[in-house]
Amino acid sequence: MNTTELIEKLPKAELHLHIEGSFEPELMFEIANRNNVEIPYKSVEEIRKAYNFHNLQSFLDIYYAGASVLIHEKDFYDLTYAYLLKCHEDRVVHTEIFFDPQTHTDRGVAFETVFNGIKKALDDGEKKLGITSQIIMCFLRHLSQEEAFKTLEASLPFKDGIIGVGLDSSEVGHPPSKFQQVFEKAKEYGYITVAHAGEEGPPEYIWEALNLLGVKRIDHGVRSLEDKALMELIIKERIPLTVCPLSNLKLCVVKDLKDHNFKEMLDQGVCVTINSDDPAYFGGYMNQNYTETAEALSLSGEDIVKVAINSFEASFIEDELKEKWINECRSMLT
Repeated sequence: MNTTELIEKLPKAELHLHIEGSFEPELMFEIANRNNVEIPYKSVEEIRKAYNFHNLQSFLDIYYAGASVLIHEKDFYDLTYAYLLKCHEDRVVHTEIFFDPQTHTDRGVAFETVFNGIKKALDDGEKKLGITSQIIMCFLRHLSQEEAFKTLEASLPFKDGIIGVGLDSSEVGHPPSKFQQVFEKAKEYGYITVAHAGEEGPPEYIWEALNLLGVKRIDHGVRSLEDKALMELIIKERIPLTVCPLSNLKLCVVKDLKDHNFKEMLDQGVCVTINSDDPAYFGGYMNQNYTETAEALSLSGEDIVKVAINSFEASFIEDELKEKWINECRSMLT
């Protein structure tokens, strides 16, 4: 079996996906027209041309502009189900998606509207496509901890449908320690915690996420290699890193995919996973991330299967289902 066939057939879990970042230009244009919302683009082609970023902030500016067209429950349903159809194409059998309630509640869209649209689509995705899923609510780190507390309280009526909380948006200048108290309260409510750290921010941010926020996974974490003691801890404790190769390339975290440290971390025994982050903006869903990474870094079939196994090991699904998918991954090498 060649690399392309292996990637296409291999079951995978996606653990780092912002649902708002799966907003394809065609759907954005359609929903903008449906809701009579003006966006600063006259065509789908103009939107695509705008998807050219030089850093995280330049991406976030258009990301939030695009999200402004999402108003009704149907909008969030359509956005989420469109992503699940991509999962189905790429044999993503389990996904743990991030959503950013503050991006919407700050515009006057009710938390309930956002959550219900996403949750109904995920429920339909399991019934119709066989894709299991979890929802992780993220706090926007460029906003205050006080605002995060308000979002945490707003989430409580929907807690049964939200497995955990995360931390995303502009990393530099907004260390995890800024949100220590709200994460402590989230854990008291029973939420699992994860956080973006070590993408543009330094390794110290990863230490803070682990020691102060008590996270179970680090989202990105590509700067871990700069700190030997941190690497030793990550390897010893099997702390997963949800790496997003094409995102790192598009946002200039690496200049060339051949320069990415993914293979080095994999070889050292880090539980690294491949994910698509914001695929509509970064030009690639899961299989494209796997394929381009495998090509750039000369990943072997064994490497690719190991990455898929890592994705299930690092997931929050029940052990029985986890074992089922891991066994199927292993069978690909026989």
